[in-house]
Amino acid sequence: MSDVAAIHNLVQKRTALKKEIAKIIVGQDAVIDQIVLAIFSGGHALLVGVPGLAKTLMVNTLAQALGLDFKRIQFTPDLMPSDILGSEILDENRQFKFIKGPVFSNIILADEINRTPPKTQAALLEAMQERAVTIAGHQYQLGLPYFVLATQNPIEQEGTYPLPEAQLDRFMFAIKLEYPTFEEEVQVVKQTTSDVKSVIEPLFSAQEIIDFQHLIRRIPVADNVIEYAVALVAKTRPDNSLTTDFVKNYLDWGAGPRASQNLVLAAKAHAAFNGKFSPDIEDVKAVAIGILRHRIIKNYKADAEGITEEMIITKLL
Repeated sequence: MSDVAAIHNLVQKRTALKKEIAKIIVGQDAVIDQIVLAIFSGGHALLVGVPGLAKTLMVNTLAQALGLDFKRIQFTPDLMPSDILGSEILDENRQFKFIKGPVFSNIILADEINRTPPKTQAALLEAMQERAVTIAGHQYQLGLPYFVLATQNPIEQEGTYPLPEAQLDRFMFAIKLEYPTFEEEVQVVKQTTSDVKSVIEPLFSAQEIIDFQHLIRRIPVADNVIEYAVALVAKTRPDNSLTTDFVKNYLDWGAGPRASQNLVLAAKAHAAFNGKFSPDIEDVKAVAIGILRHRIIKNYKADAEGITEEMIITKLL
């Protein structure tokens, strides 16, 4: 199949995927769009939202529709790295045998990732970056495709450990979940208080998703689009010559080169999902807030004046 035909196929499959997810998940279109963008770009996503917004149900539904294995890890203060990665045990023949942990799955839901200490959070770093884990000097490859979706509760900060910047930077998207509209909530209550259960049909194979990930990487990008993405990221850095006074006033720290890479990759996927064969500057703008919001650090002045990360990124766009 040619790349042009493959992009047309991807557009159709994505439309079918959204219809399948809509059997169970009401609304949350923008959130689902960004998660699907991350998966097909080969990235990870961080979901930030209060409890009860169907984060776990959304990921479970998505995993079923994509035809992938799914494991949920509940992060708690006493969770150990071996609880995630697995550990070596002595078998009946007095030989060490590796028992795989829940990280060995296609889609991992790291629920309330900021509830566990940094040592355990860091256990996911190698898996997210290298698609492998190292136990007792042996490296074990993870099955592809591999995708980590972490959730974080923004209001309950008691007993939480903020994610280090190095870990945050590994997430392609930080996605904010909002409360449903009145009409959506009515629909949710109708659906969840009846005895009718919708069945999700798997639409993809693991190999098909990997092929689509390679297809998105092959999409050509014009130099001016890459330069726009790199310039946008450079403008978030207070000590850069391109930076405006607005950024110098409100930001302590800007985004790194991984942000530029992710902007271009996500713009390629956004273009492909809309049936285009090359991304333009509008595609970069469409994905910019989700990719930059967790990579810029505001100063005390921004907090005092109620300036949000979204306001700063919108101003830069």
